[in-house]
Amino acid sequence: MDVLSDAIGVMRTGRPHSSEIRKHAPWGVLAEPFSGAGFHVVLEGTCWLIPSAGAAIALSVGDVVCLPHGCGHALADSPSTSLTGAPSASLREIVPSADDGEGAKSVLLCGAYTLDQTRPHPLFEELPEVIHLPARLGHRTPLLAAVNLLGDEIANPNHGTEAVVSALLDIMLLYILRAWLDEQTDDGPATGWAATLRDPVITAALRHIHQEPAGQWTVEALGAKAGLSRAAFSRRFTSLVGKPPLGYLTWWRMTLAARLLRDSDKPLQTVAQRTGYTSEFAFAKAFKREYGLAPGRYRQQSRR
Repeated sequence: MDVLSDAIGVMRTGRPHSSEIRKHAPWGVLAEPFSGAGFHVVLEGTCWLIPSAGAAIALSVGDVVCLPHGCGHALADSPSTSLTGAPSASLREIVPSADDGEGAKSVLLCGAYTLDQTRPHPLFEELPEVIHLPARLGHRTPLLAAVNLLGDEIANPNHGTEAVVSALLDIMLLYILRAWLDEQTDDGPATGWAATLRDPVITAALRHIHQEPAGQWTVEALGAKAGLSRAAFSRRFTSLVGKPPLGYLTWWRMTLAARLLRDSDKPLQTVAQRTGYTSEFAFAKAFKREYGLAPGRYRQQSRR
């Protein structure tokens, strides 16, 4: 697995949800904040996204908006439309809706990715509250293709539509994040995780950590894989990732362990071995230090 895919994978707690809404001006809807990431795709017409903080954003056909932290916001035909009494729902619960007004028509695909925001990957922590990707001819062709396929599948459901839509939504999220990362170099050199994922040396080290979390990694071993001295590698890694190499390794192991405890019935010894611990005792001690709970207790609480 690559880092971006893993960043999403460890946070996912369910399948994405989406619904199409059709509105005629004047209209407005309120989206409640939730633990996850929301999205909107304008399929027809225009509208405005009104975030809880910041300026309203004009949207038109083909525009994609992602709300990585699930912040509350509103959608309306105009920023001046009154939202008093407007319907309100979480994007995880939004259902297909339409009205029979006589104003300009807007059609949107709205929905949510169910993610655990209590322990986000550092890449997600860098994302802004709102990512707006305007439709531009000749740009972001893969994202546009995914949007078109999604719109067509929803408009013309067939055998397997539920699985197709779910897969396309997952693909769309990856393309959205790719597009945002690419945009970080538009106004100068990349910083943060946009720079990290462009650095072949650090990306290679991260790939080794993610592919072999149980590996007996040392700073020297990771540096050797990258062709750098221990000191040079440690400085470069820490500067870009924001954590020292072994700090990130421990963070990734514990995050992976938590997912295994939540999503599987694997014995604690197996979870320990898969995350690089030779004894269940050492694993339990490290896990409790990170989460404040013993692994077994964490598993029980996560399933309530």
